[in-house]
Amino acid sequence: MGVMAILVLQFSLVVLVLVTQTQQAHGYWSETVPYEMGKEKMTRLHFYLHDTMSGDNPSAVVVAEAPSTNKSSTLFGRLVMMDDPLTEGPDPNSKLVGRAQGLDGLAGQKEMALVMAISLVFTSDDKYNGSTLSVLTQNPGTHPERQFAVVGGTGLFRFARGVIDAKTYSTNAAAGNSIIEYTVTAIHY
Repeated sequence: MGVMAILVLQFSLVVLVLVTQTQQAHGYWSETVPYEMGKEKMTRLHFYLHDTMSGDNPSAVVVAEAPSTNKSSTLFGRLVMMDDPLTEGPDPNSKLVGRAQGLDGLAGQKEMALVMAISLVFTSDDKYNGSTLSVLTQNPGTHPERQFAVVGGTGLFRFARGVIDAKTYSTNAAAGNSIIEYTVTAIHY
């Protein structure tokens, strides 16, 4: 064996030892181990979302739109960022329980339909404070009743999945303001 081959072999062994030690020291690489989840729970929540695009302090704003959006009867191509309050009752002054933060993209060419990617962030002073539910769904906005997919969660809603039954409580299309009643059914651990 030549000197070069011996050096390459020694270098390879040193690298192998260092990688093995690094993996063991940092636990980056590990075996897959069985994991037993706790017992699943179902939580039902009821609250109102206030989506306000008008006035001095809107909770939803247009952040982008296609050049053809204003020519479209469905506003196809508009992207709206939102930080909407969630309240116990339909009155905007009722107790705040959280925020709906995320975006709506108007994705329907023939019918007003949104693609929603939002986090329901719970901020009330109860056990849900700091927990979130993740919603990724299609929203046929002109339908008075619709259903949204809950695809994840954090905190008390870890590994959540479920549905939101949404009903339009009131709307002012000219101002771009709506109050939507949410009934959430979430399965989580």
